[in-house]
Amino acid sequence: MNAAARKPANAAVPAAAGRSKASGPRPGKAGASEAPLPEGAAAGKAAAKATRNAKAVLPEADAVPLPVETVIDAVRPAYWDEACADLMKRDRILRKMIPTYGPAHLVSRGDPFVTLARAVVGQQISVKAAQSVWERLHAACPKLTPAQFLRAGTEKLAGCGLSKRKAEYMIDLADHFKAGRVHVAEWAQMDDEAVIAELTQIRGIGRWTAEMFLMFNLMRPNVLPLDDIGLINAISANYFSGEPVTRSEAREVAANWEPWRTVATWYMWRSLDPLPVTY
Repeated sequence: MNAAARKPANAAVPAAAGRSKASGPRPGKAGASEAPLPEGAAAGKAAAKATRNAKAVLPEADAVPLPVETVIDAVRPAYWDEACADLMKRDRILRKMIPTYGPAHLVSRGDPFVTLARAVVGQQISVKAAQSVWERLHAACPKLTPAQFLRAGTEKLAGCGLSKRKAEYMIDLADHFKAGRVHVAEWAQMDDEAVIAELTQIRGIGRWTAEMFLMFNLMRPNVLPLDDIGLINAISANYFSGEPVTRSEAREVAANWEPWRTVATWYMWRSLDPLPVTY
């Protein structure tokens, strides 16, 4: 079937006059049937199978946040209830999905360095493997501060299960924070693309990692991480009966989620793995 003519199964209800979805996919970068997804998208054969099967459950896929831990003083995002109500009005899939998960919501850890460090650990490895590595890093650097990571050095970090390259990335990240080469205090006032531009100057941090930071640390409401294989698989399963989808098709579906694409993405992840997650 011609992708430009294909419509999602159970298509979303338009928001209102003037805000309905475009009739065809928008221009975009390579999708599932074109070039492979970049950073964080090495999902393997199991994830590819999930995109072809609407009933498939995404296994320990890459580019999915680490399992949730108890986050002290976790705060429900101020926009969450409004976003859920709006999405349920406009999207038939989310109308059924959102109530399924009750009071669960996006949670922020609050520490920018820890959020980014966890995201680097989670790049291109399974959730289970990432959690195991993170626990060893936490044991080696209990305070989880940039200074402690720098004192540990590349060899000790690699001994925790990081690849040599990731250990170097972690040191570079810690050095940026310790030396004040990132404007942490200004991120809350910067727009999404400005934060992404600054973060991607750090070795080992690409757009996907920066988007995870926007979602899980700054809790921005309208982030759409198209490099995330879990999101692509969930859109395939929920809107295209499991058929593979391109990034352009995923972007078209998500056009109806604005300005709450973060919230819709979070529920898409939940449809594949009900366990709430955080960075």
